[in-house]
Amino acid sequence: MNANEQMIRDQIVSRGVRDARVLDAMRSVPRELFVPPQHRASAYDDTPLPLVHGQTISQPFIVAAMTELLNLRGHERVLELGTGSGYQTAVLARLAREVFSAELEPALARSVAERLAQLHITNVQLRVGDGVQIFRDEAPFDAILSAAAPIEIPEALVEQLAEGGRCVIPVGTVEEQHLWLIERKGGAVERRKLDAVRFVPLRT
Repeated sequence: MNANEQMIRDQIVSRGVRDARVLDAMRSVPRELFVPPQHRASAYDDTPLPLVHGQTISQPFIVAAMTELLNLRGHERVLELGTGSGYQTAVLARLAREVFSAELEPALARSVAERLAQLHITNVQLRVGDGVQIFRDEAPFDAILSAAAPIEIPEALVEQLAEGGRCVIPVGTVEEQHLWLIERKGGAVERRKLDAVRFVPLRT
């Protein structure tokens, strides 16, 4: 059993992630490709890993769990806030029709473009800037995922969610954050508070 498969079995399936499409997507993305060279030995560990400027690549289980919550079936247009290493981006790209990913750090965005090209992923648009605003011209989105935590849910982000769409976002302070699932149904917006998490703060 290779390291990726063991990670999926021991860290993801064992904690309740069951969506076969999500598991297959994670099998198809080599995590070590997205981890800084000095941390490659820890690429499949059950932990977030540091990137530049205080950012991190989320632990594998969190990537899988947040992705499963989006309930992607293959036709969706997805907005991602915080491209980071591009690992989550690559997983989303395997599951959706198109991914629109925003990153504040130009150096990170450039390196992600190279990694995605290596994996022959062509359905991702990358832009450098504020993820809440930079893709407004492409809205509405069928799914939104944020890899960074605002203090409060940005209403400008909720406005970009299509009917029937889902948004998964960590919300709160550095000391206390929870994952939220936001759904637009019948013109109304439902918000559900989920598990406690810890993400870097959302910068704009």
